[in-house]
Amino acid sequence: METLEQIKSRLEAAVPAAKIELLPNECPAGDRSLLVDAANGFAVAKFLRDDTQLRLDYCSNVTGIDWPDKEATEKIKGKQVVDGVEKEVEEVKKTLRPGYLEVVYHLYSMELKHGPVVLRLRTENRADKTHLPSLTPLWRGAEFQEREVYDLYGVVFDGHPDLRRILMWDEFVGFPMRRDYVAPDDFEYEPTPHDDVLAQAKKHYPAEPKAEVQS
Repeated sequence: METLEQIKSRLEAAVPAAKIELLPNECPAGDRSLLVDAANGFAVAKFLRDDTQLRLDYCSNVTGIDWPDKEATEKIKGKQVVDGVEKEVEEVKKTLRPGYLEVVYHLYSMELKHGPVVLRLRTENRADKTHLPSLTPLWRGAEFQEREVYDLYGVVFDGHPDLRRILMWDEFVGFPMRRDYVAPDDFEYEPTPHDDVLAQAKKHYPAEPKAEVQS
């Protein structure tokens, strides 16, 4: 199979509007990935599937990742005049990286027996702009897995043929795989807390007043 650099180069020629970045991977598997902008994600995926040299006809896995807001700290060295003397000073600059949701697709070719090519798409944020194109029209095996990511992370897959919860019930509030999700003390189908749930609930109860000791 071609190198990821070669695939990226041909993708940029085939889909010139696409913004494509090669991402490193520090895990033992070391599979680098292609990060593609959401607007051109479907066109890039279609090329990966249909290109005669790639024929990535099988999507084995679809994974969601939640990246909350993160504060980055950077030390900047400069010079400043103090009491008439120029001295080197170090300033700390803090910037906020807005959070986003990410969906990762692992693609293989059953026809040519190679892969994987790892494809990543990211939402604009994790609040009100959580839409990504569904790749189910290209790989039918992604249907239930995209539903799972929708259910647990809140990614809305535009163009999905049947986008609805698959693990949680329809009335469930929130997305339990997000890093800031806080589970309630109890759920509506279990109105009376029991055992571990009761112990968790008691943490929120007001402290009982201590009894006065009479002399």
